[in-house]
Amino acid sequence: MLSRDEYLAAWATWHGGTDPAASRLVRGWLTLAYTLARPFAGRSPLLATALGLGVAAGAVPPALAGGGWLVLAGVLVGLSGLLDSLDGALAIAGGTASRRGFVLDSVVDRLTEVAYAGALWAAGAPGWLAAAFGALCWLPDYVRARAGQAGVAETGVVSVWERPTRVAMAGMTLVGAGVVAALDPGAWVVTTGAAVGCLLGVVGTAQLGRQVRRALAD
Repeated sequence: MLSRDEYLAAWATWHGGTDPAASRLVRGWLTLAYTLARPFAGRSPLLATALGLGVAAGAVPPALAGGGWLVLAGVLVGLSGLLDSLDGALAIAGGTASRRGFVLDSVVDRLTEVAYAGALWAAGAPGWLAAAFGALCWLPDYVRARAGQAGVAETGVVSVWERPTRVAMAGMTLVGAGVVAALDPGAWVVTTGAAVGCLLGVVGTAQLGRQVRRALAD
């Protein structure tokens, strides 16, 4: 199994030259995933991929139940994100990463983000805001994919709206809503969290767009 530094370097290669050291959150998230993956070295990453999707979908029913169940929904969102990173760590650090696995993992990421948006909507966020949150989760990776098709080899900028931030915003919003539910049953926490996530999504996409525009102009 690769060392942590070798894993981070290999992860950067698989993700368009994105340097995880540019963000403490991203580096910390990947380091945690690598640490958790070490005891499972040699296991198939597909199991973690499937579990991550199932756990993300499982966050919707408790979000719909509301009240204190929102805490469970938030925890499930965080766990799904961790499982998603775990499958990547198992594949990359274990030397079994492939283009097919990379595409599958990317597709599952997008499906889990649909579940996050669904959980926010179920918890009380306006439908249009939850949809915007989900769309802005998808948009940066779509931009990176299209830039790659246009010949951009690296989109190394780390924006404020990377995958760990999306997971954290969805999870913490739901947990926060569950904590205050006993005092205020309104959906203002969920709506506020979704709105902040959308704002970060707009800023992050703008950061990425500026980097891609520079790369295409070279």
